[in-house]
Amino acid sequence: MKALGKLYLIPTTLGESDPMDVLPQTVKRAIDFIDYYIVENEKTARKSIKIVHPEKKQPDLKLSLLNKHTDAKEHATMIAPCLQGINVGLMSEAGCPGVADPGAAIVKIAHEKGIQVVPLVGPSSILLALMGSGMNGQSFAFNGYLPIEKSEKKTALKNLEKLSSDKNQSQLFIETPYRNNKLLEDILQALQPNTHLCIACDITLPTEYIKTFRVADWKKIKVDLHNRPSIFIIHKTN
Repeated sequence: MKALGKLYLIPTTLGESDPMDVLPQTVKRAIDFIDYYIVENEKTARKSIKIVHPEKKQPDLKLSLLNKHTDAKEHATMIAPCLQGINVGLMSEAGCPGVADPGAAIVKIAHEKGIQVVPLVGPSSILLALMGSGMNGQSFAFNGYLPIEKSEKKTALKNLEKLSSDKNQSQLFIETPYRNNKLLEDILQALQPNTHLCIACDITLPTEYIKTFRVADWKKIKVDLHNRPSIFIIHKTN
Protein backbone atom coordinates (compact mmCIF):
# COMPACT_ATOMS: atom_id res chain seq x y z
CA MET A 1 0.00 0.00 0.00
CA LYS A 2 1.32 3.42 -0.99
CA ALA A 3 2.33 5.67 1.90
CA LEU A 4 0.24 8.78 2.42
CA GLY A 5 1.67 12.24 1.95
CA LYS A 6 1.83 14.57 4.94
CA LEU A 7 0.11 17.89 5.59
CA TYR A 8 2.71 20.47 6.62
CA LEU A 9 1.46 23.57 8.42
CA ILE A 10 3.80 26.29 7.17
CA PRO A 11 3.89 29.60 9.09
CA THR A 12 4.58 32.92 7.42
CA THR A 13 5.79 36.30 8.65
CA LEU A 14 3.36 38.72 10.28
CA GLY A 15 4.28 41.52 7.90
CA GLU A 16 7.17 43.00 5.93
CA SER A 17 10.10 41.58 7.87
CA ASP A 18 13.10 39.37 7.15
CA PRO A 19 11.67 35.82 7.32
CA MET A 20 14.93 34.52 8.75
CA ASP A 21 14.35 36.74 11.79
CA VAL A 22 11.17 34.86 12.70
CA LEU A 23 11.15 31.58 10.75
CA PRO A 24 13.44 28.59 11.40
CA GLN A 25 15.31 26.72 8.67
CA THR A 26 12.76 23.89 8.90
CA VAL A 27 10.31 26.13 7.01
CA LYS A 28 12.72 26.62 4.12
CA ARG A 29 13.52 22.90 4.06
CA ALA A 30 9.80 22.06 3.88
CA ILE A 31 9.21 24.52 1.04
CA ASP A 32 12.13 22.94 -0.80
CA PHE A 33 10.35 19.58 -1.23
CA ILE A 34 6.69 20.69 -1.29
CA ASP A 35 5.07 21.79 -4.56
CA TYR A 36 1.39 21.53 -3.59
CA TYR A 37 -0.01 24.29 -1.34
CA ILE A 38 -3.31 25.39 0.16
CA VAL A 39 -3.24 29.17 0.60
CA GLU A 40 -5.49 32.17 1.30
CA ASN A 41 -4.14 34.38 -1.48
CA GLU A 42 -2.08 33.16 -4.44
CA LYS A 43 -0.12 36.36 -4.98
CA THR A 44 1.00 36.78 -1.37
CA ALA A 45 1.67 33.05 -0.99
CA ARG A 46 3.97 33.04 -4.01
CA LYS A 47 5.72 36.12 -2.65
CA SER A 48 6.20 34.47 0.76
CA ILE A 49 7.62 31.31 -0.81
CA LYS A 50 9.98 33.32 -3.01
CA ILE A 51 11.29 35.36 -0.08
CA VAL A 52 11.91 32.29 2.08
CA HIS A 53 13.25 30.13 -0.76
CA PRO A 54 14.38 32.25 -3.76
CA GLU A 55 15.61 29.15 -5.61
CA LYS A 56 12.16 27.54 -5.62
CA LYS A 57 10.78 27.31 -9.16
CA GLN A 58 7.48 29.19 -9.21
CA PRO A 59 6.06 27.29 -12.24
CA ASP A 60 6.31 24.07 -10.20
CA LEU A 61 3.90 25.38 -7.55
CA LYS A 62 0.33 24.10 -7.55
CA LEU A 63 -1.85 26.32 -5.37
CA SER A 64 -5.42 25.82 -4.11
CA LEU A 65 -7.26 28.79 -2.63
CA LEU A 66 -8.84 28.54 0.82
CA ASN A 67 -10.64 31.64 2.10
CA LYS A 68 -14.06 32.80 3.27
CA HIS A 69 -15.44 32.37 -0.26
CA THR A 70 -14.32 28.74 -0.61
CA ASP A 71 -17.09 26.15 -0.66
CA ALA A 72 -16.58 23.50 2.04
CA LYS A 73 -17.14 20.86 -0.63
CA GLU A 74 -13.77 21.81 -2.12
CA HIS A 75 -11.79 21.04 1.05
CA ALA A 76 -11.46 17.31 0.41
CA THR A 77 -10.17 17.97 -3.12
CA MET A 78 -7.46 20.27 -1.80
CA ILE A 79 -6.02 17.60 0.44
CA ALA A 80 -6.50 14.76 -2.07
CA PRO A 81 -2.82 14.77 -3.18
CA CYS A 82 -1.88 13.46 0.27
CA LEU A 83 -3.90 10.33 -0.48
CA GLN A 84 -1.66 9.83 -3.54
CA GLY A 85 1.51 10.04 -1.47
CA ILE A 86 2.18 13.74 -2.20
CA ASN A 87 3.08 16.17 0.59
CA VAL A 88 0.92 19.30 0.85
CA GLY A 89 1.73 22.61 2.55
CA LEU A 90 -0.95 24.67 4.27
CA MET A 91 -0.05 28.37 4.56
CA SER A 92 -1.76 31.16 6.45
CA GLU A 93 -1.88 34.69 5.09
CA ALA A 94 0.06 35.74 8.19
CA GLY A 95 1.34 33.73 11.12
CA CYS A 96 0.41 30.15 11.95
CA PRO A 97 -2.06 28.06 9.93
CA GLY A 98 -5.11 26.85 11.79
CA VAL A 99 -4.93 29.50 14.54
CA ALA A 100 -7.60 32.15 13.94
CA ASP A 101 -7.32 30.91 10.37
CA PRO A 102 -9.54 28.96 7.92
CA GLY A 103 -6.87 26.27 7.59
CA ALA A 104 -8.27 24.49 10.65
CA ALA A 105 -10.95 22.95 8.41
CA ILE A 106 -8.27 21.28 6.28
CA VAL A 107 -6.42 19.98 9.32
CA LYS A 108 -9.65 18.43 10.60
CA ILE A 109 -10.14 16.53 7.33
CA ALA A 110 -6.52 15.37 7.41
CA HIS A 111 -7.08 13.73 10.79
CA GLU A 112 -10.27 12.12 9.57
CA LYS A 113 -8.44 10.59 6.62
CA GLY A 114 -5.44 9.40 8.63
CA ILE A 115 -3.06 11.94 7.09
CA GLN A 116 -0.16 12.95 9.32
CA VAL A 117 -0.23 16.63 10.29
CA VAL A 118 3.15 18.31 10.77
CA PRO A 119 2.96 21.78 12.40
CA LEU A 120 6.11 23.85 11.89
CA VAL A 121 7.36 26.51 14.29
CA GLY A 122 6.62 30.12 13.43
CA PRO A 123 5.23 33.42 14.78
CA SER A 124 1.76 33.51 16.32
CA SER A 125 0.56 37.05 17.00
CA ILE A 126 -1.78 35.71 19.68
CA LEU A 127 0.91 33.96 21.71
CA LEU A 128 3.53 36.66 21.17
CA ALA A 129 1.06 39.31 22.37
CA LEU A 130 0.23 37.25 25.45
CA MET A 131 3.92 36.65 26.17
CA GLY A 132 4.59 40.38 26.01
CA SER A 133 1.52 41.48 27.96
CA GLY A 134 2.42 40.44 31.51
CA MET A 135 -1.06 38.98 31.87
CA ASN A 136 -2.16 35.47 32.80
CA GLY A 137 -0.46 32.98 30.50
CA GLN A 138 -1.84 30.08 32.56
CA SER A 139 -5.47 30.83 31.72
CA PHE A 140 -6.54 32.82 28.67
CA ALA A 141 -9.07 32.79 25.84
CA PHE A 142 -8.98 34.08 22.29
CA ASN A 143 -12.37 35.51 21.32
CA GLY A 144 -11.82 36.54 17.70
CA TYR A 145 -13.79 39.57 16.52
CA LEU A 146 -16.26 41.46 18.70
CA PRO A 147 -19.64 42.66 17.38
CA ILE A 148 -19.51 45.76 15.19
CA GLU A 149 -22.73 47.33 16.49
CA LYS A 150 -21.87 49.72 19.34
CA SER A 151 -24.29 48.49 22.01
CA GLU A 152 -23.53 44.82 21.26
CA LYS A 153 -19.81 45.55 21.36
CA LYS A 154 -20.18 47.29 24.73
CA THR A 155 -22.06 44.30 26.12
CA ALA A 156 -19.42 41.91 24.79
CA LEU A 157 -16.61 43.95 26.34
CA LYS A 158 -18.32 44.06 29.73
CA ASN A 159 -18.97 40.31 29.57
CA LEU A 160 -15.29 39.63 28.81
CA GLU A 161 -14.26 41.96 31.62
CA LYS A 162 -16.48 40.08 34.08
CA LEU A 163 -15.25 36.73 32.79
CA SER A 164 -11.64 37.77 33.25
CA SER A 165 -12.39 38.77 36.84
CA ASP A 166 -14.48 35.71 37.71
CA LYS A 167 -12.01 33.19 36.23
CA ASN A 168 -8.75 35.15 36.56
CA GLN A 169 -8.49 34.67 32.81
CA SER A 170 -6.94 37.00 30.24
CA GLN A 171 -9.29 37.75 27.33
CA LEU A 172 -7.85 38.32 23.85
CA PHE A 173 -9.63 39.69 20.78
CA ILE A 174 -8.93 41.42 17.48
CA GLU A 175 -10.47 43.88 15.05
CA THR A 176 -10.18 44.64 11.35
CA PRO A 177 -7.12 46.96 11.33
CA TYR A 178 -8.90 50.01 9.92
CA ARG A 179 -11.37 49.85 12.85
CA ASN A 180 -8.70 49.60 15.57
CA ASN A 181 -8.88 53.21 16.73
CA LYS A 182 -12.66 53.02 17.07
CA LEU A 183 -12.39 49.78 19.03
CA LEU A 184 -9.88 51.33 21.41
CA GLU A 185 -12.23 54.25 21.93
CA ASP A 186 -15.08 51.84 22.73
CA ILE A 187 -12.88 49.81 25.09
CA LEU A 188 -11.93 52.89 27.09
CA GLN A 189 -15.57 53.93 27.37
CA ALA A 190 -16.91 50.50 28.34
CA LEU A 191 -14.39 49.10 30.82
CA GLN A 192 -13.68 49.98 34.41
CA PRO A 193 -10.70 52.27 35.18
CA ASN A 194 -8.63 49.61 36.96
CA THR A 195 -9.02 46.92 34.28
CA HIS A 196 -5.71 46.23 32.56
CA LEU A 197 -5.49 46.52 28.79
CA CYS A 198 -2.62 45.36 26.60
CA ILE A 199 -2.31 46.58 23.03
CA ALA A 200 0.14 44.61 20.90
CA CYS A 201 0.48 45.75 17.30
CA ASP A 202 2.91 45.27 14.41
CA ILE A 203 4.35 42.27 16.24
CA THR A 204 7.85 41.25 14.99
CA LEU A 205 7.99 44.34 12.74
CA PRO A 206 10.31 47.35 13.20
CA THR A 207 7.28 49.36 14.38
CA GLU A 208 6.30 46.78 17.03
CA TYR A 209 4.33 48.29 19.92
CA ILE A 210 3.37 46.30 23.04
CA LYS A 211 2.13 48.17 26.11
CA THR A 212 0.00 47.22 29.13
CA PHE A 213 -1.67 49.86 31.30
CA ARG A 214 -4.86 50.31 33.28
CA VAL A 215 -7.80 51.70 31.31
CA ALA A 216 -7.55 54.93 33.32
CA ASP A 217 -3.95 55.36 32.17
CA TRP A 218 -4.72 54.53 28.54
CA LYS A 219 -7.12 57.46 28.46
CA LYS A 220 -4.10 59.77 28.83
CA ILE A 221 -2.10 58.09 26.04
CA LYS A 222 -2.26 58.89 22.34
CA VAL A 223 -1.58 55.96 20.03
CA ASP A 224 -2.56 55.54 16.38
CA LEU A 225 -3.52 51.93 15.57
CA HIS A 226 -5.07 52.61 12.18
CA ASN A 227 -4.32 49.80 9.72
CA ARG A 228 -1.80 48.24 12.12
CA PRO A 229 -2.56 44.54 12.86
CA SER A 230 -3.28 44.44 16.59
CA ILE A 231 -4.16 42.11 19.43
CA PHE A 232 -6.12 43.47 22.40
CA ILE A 233 -5.97 41.77 25.81
CA ILE A 234 -7.98 42.70 28.89
CA HIS A 235 -7.76 41.43 32.44
CA LYS A 236 -9.62 42.63 35.50
CA THR A 237 -8.37 41.48 38.87
CA ASN A 238 -10.49 41.52 42.02
